[in-house]
Amino acid sequence: MSDYQNIKAIVSEYFNEMEKASAATIGDVLRKYTTSDYTFYGVHPFNEISGGDAVAETVWKPLYKAFTPIQRRQDIFIAGTSTIDGDQWVTSMGHFMGLLDSSWLGIPATRKMVFLRYAEFNSIRDGKICKTGFFCDIIGLMHQAGVYPLPPQTGAQFIIPGPRTHDGLQYGIQSADESTKTLNLVAQMRLDMRDTSYKSRTEELKNSWDENMIWYGPTGIGSTFTIDRYQKQHQGPYRDNLITRKCDHNGHICHYAEGKYASWFGWPSRTNTPTGGFLGMPANDTWAKLRVVDIYRREGNKLVENWVFIDILYWLYQQGLDVLERSRQLLNN
Repeated sequence: MSDYQNIKAIVSEYFNEMEKASAATIGDVLRKYTTSDYTFYGVHPFNEISGGDAVAETVWKPLYKAFTPIQRRQDIFIAGTSTIDGDQWVTSMGHFMGLLDSSWLGIPATRKMVFLRYAEFNSIRDGKICKTGFFCDIIGLMHQAGVYPLPPQTGAQFIIPGPRTHDGLQYGIQSADESTKTLNLVAQMRLDMRDTSYKSRTEELKNSWDENMIWYGPTGIGSTFTIDRYQKQHQGPYRDNLITRKCDHNGHICHYAEGKYASWFGWPSRTNTPTGGFLGMPANDTWAKLRVVDIYRREGNKLVENWVFIDILYWLYQQGLDVLERSRQLLNN
């Protein structure tokens, strides 16, 4: 089993050069660190992009022009071999912090400090990045800029913290046994979700989750604390209103664990129909794909913290609501 030190070093060097770069030079960094067949999987409106030059022009240059300056503030940094296809990945999670001095994606400049929550997955092949999964909470940034576009959310809204144990930056070699325990517990949790023999949702959750679990959700849904509040503030509305669901875990691109942490992202993770309405949208029969990131922390034999990113903009876009375009029109941008 690899100790992943080499691929962690490559991604760390890439991040360091990205932070030193400007909008004018960031394309050079992408060309240096990515393969010729590089593929980028990003949240809407970026979606799937081929080639480092296209990614620099579409994703990074506009962000660097808007955030002056910009810092990557990591809370989790882990690596591992995906159980899906054996590819090696490095996951980084935290916030980009900067001064929003220019508009970005139609979000107006605030000229104040802002935090863009992100999770980034980079797959390494022959010393270069061949695939990236990039999720960021664009709606969370809209909230900070005073242009929140959705109805009130069921959970809490705040700047999401890193792990309670402050050990998420795993630059060193981690225990293979601990990694296996984490991976097995996440696998059990997934089986529990499909098991109809549980008498209640509470019983289902308690099998793999700590009573005082923390679920850090995306803006639009919010975050919750304890199994009881998670059920009331996310699981209940989600399961009751998205009744017709199809699990697409075979759509996962990356799935692994290192030490007491596990991560995955799906393209998509699941497909569902909002037969009861959800996120302020009326009930409809549209099949909509959910692109999701889950990052977990384990303590003992329970999952205790879960950082979740959902591409809500894309989910709504599939149902005919272009949140960013609507916001531009309302703001005359």
